[in-house]
Amino acid sequence: QLQACGGGLVQAGGSLRLSCTASGRAFSTYAVGWFRQAPGKEREFVAAIKRSGSGISYADSVKGRFTISRDNAKNTVYLQMNSLNPEDTAIYYCAADRNIITSTQAMARSYDTWGQGTQLTVSS
Repeated sequence: QLQACGGGLVQAGGSLRLSCTASGRAFSTYAVGWFRQAPGKEREFVAAIKRSGSGISYADSVKGRFTISRDNAKNTVYLQMNSLNPEDTAIYYCAADRNIITSTQAMARSYDTWGQGTQLTVSS
């Protein structure tokens, strides 16, 4: 089971860190991805990290502003978000799967376990 938290209301230009924590599983054996869905839009890929902490990828829209990392000892993956803008407003979901390869990291259908989502709102 995954739980995403850390969302909230932040002003444009601000920063926030999301956390995705797993319970009841060996989190270190899972790749994790962050996705987001804005109102009226499809769910889109944000960032992903493989189980070893390598194999990191980002959507072009967040590259240079967001950083994904993981602490397997805490069963947690983080998404540090800087220089936020109103276009980042969305519900952010984390997802996990054991069988992610580089070519499938950005595909939502590749992940079999999803958290409940956490809302980020960026005001202008």
